[in-house]
Amino acid sequence: MEITEEQKIARIKNRKRTNILHKPEFFVIEYLCKILPMWMTPNVLTGIGFFGSLVAFIGILMASENKYFMILSVIGLAIQWFGDSLDGRIAYYRNSLRKWYGWVLDMNLDWVSLALIEIGIYFYFEDYKFMAIFFLSGYGLTYILAVMRYKITDIYLIDADGLLGPTELRILTCVAFLGEIFIPNFFLVFGVIATLVVGVVRFFDFQRILKLADERDKRELAEKRDQ
Repeated sequence: MEITEEQKIARIKNRKRTNILHKPEFFVIEYLCKILPMWMTPNVLTGIGFFGSLVAFIGILMASENKYFMILSVIGLAIQWFGDSLDGRIAYYRNSLRKWYGWVLDMNLDWVSLALIEIGIYFYFEDYKFMAIFFLSGYGLTYILAVMRYKITDIYLIDADGLLGPTELRILTCVAFLGEIFIPNFFLVFGVIATLVVGVVRFFDFQRILKLADERDKRELAEKRDQ
């Protein structure tokens, strides 16, 4: 039985997103799913996303000598968004989903990508190497909270039901990179402020997940009493 275009689109809508930019982002992803060539498989897109992380990493390292290489890092993050946002969606769209294989591969490469950017930031700052830890705490918590929620609810939401997802964090990082070119210490100041804001948002995300955990505990205890 042939699948209609509407059914294909419905497949890529099945993952709930709560991040601020989810509507315009989905519009772009929907369009790209329709026009991508067949050779651009989920695995190819995952590889493209990882390549983007390498480009961003190289850009940060080279920016130590010339800050205009921060533009290369922004391009790298754009490439990373393209691959990372589309690999799962194209699998749903084409009905070629390998749920657990794709999830494990994607999560591990996300952490490797994050580590690369952390290393780049560490070497970029001569006197403020703590920025790498700040960046890790803000971005890494996104994935940690998503896994926590998945364990508790069996529903995987990369936004952890919050307003800031990976796309928003990439944009904030790009702003920090570009601002550093023209304003001295912009990366440092903006990075600290942005990370603190993200930390506050993640705190409320954590509170919501903690409430879900408490509700599950109470539900399971009630089920045991009824047995």
